[in-house]
Amino acid sequence: MKAIIPAAGLGTRFLPATKCTPKEMLPVLDKPVIQYVVEEALDPEEVDGAIIVTSPGKPELLSYFQPDRSLEALLRERGKAGYADAIAHAGNMPVDFRYQYEPRGLGHAIRSAADACAGEPFLVLLGDYVVPAKDICDKMLEVSRAHGGASVIAVAPCAPDQVDRYGVIAGDFVGTLEGCEGAGETEPGAVWRIGGLVEKPSPEAAPSNLYIVGRYLLSPLVMELLANQQPGKGNEIQLTDAMARSLDREAMYAVVIDPLSGYDTGTPSGWIATNALMAASDPRFADEFWAAIDERGGLEREE
Repeated sequence: MKAIIPAAGLGTRFLPATKCTPKEMLPVLDKPVIQYVVEEALDPEEVDGAIIVTSPGKPELLSYFQPDRSLEALLRERGKAGYADAIAHAGNMPVDFRYQYEPRGLGHAIRSAADACAGEPFLVLLGDYVVPAKDICDKMLEVSRAHGGASVIAVAPCAPDQVDRYGVIAGDFVGTLEGCEGAGETEPGAVWRIGGLVEKPSPEAAPSNLYIVGRYLLSPLVMELLANQQPGKGNEIQLTDAMARSLDREAMYAVVIDPLSGYDTGTPSGWIATNALMAASDPRFADEFWAAIDERGGLEREE
């Protein structure tokens, strides 16, 4: 199975920083965001490769995931084996690339990697969402196995007055993951059979408060439908539209995750918060992080 990671956007919200540095290469602690996503994608034993869909204007992504033997050797000569190992790890992961030559939407980006999937189910991981525990894909795979290989997406609850910011599911609660017996309909581990997908509904019209969080396990049918998917919202080819069309022909499920299990790095404020939260809890950085904060007098929210 392949995992597709869309990474072709311009990173407009991070300008001017992203004028020369792709948004996906911005660091969270000591690694770029994209590496966290690739490592998560490759974590399930079913996955044997990640496909990054990018644009021709981002050669830095391709360079980052290639071996650099000269740099590795230099670092080892200087007694910096740990850094050399980190460079080797990034350069030797099974990562391939496909290119989206026009900004025509998420569905179009996914379709750009169709040849790599060869008619098999595939994962999609949005490239600005970091999941340190790397457990969401395994949960989707568990649900899929329990339902005959069906497509599965990850969802999380939001406040009812925030549903107009997201793609929201309609459907029925049908059970829980193993070990989550007793979970409520919108609690982590709950499983739904999807009856519909609604993009940014009004609070009054929303069929649920469960929104799609950027992790998908999709059947070959969805990739097939993307081939002739007509442009939708924003005049772009939307992945959600092809998923909705697939519901007439096969079942699709959703597994509820804890909304705090991942970090959204897609905005400057989200990226900053991700760095702070992960630094505060990472034993490699926590002591010096808090010392640096305390040196400035600590943190207090100004009214």
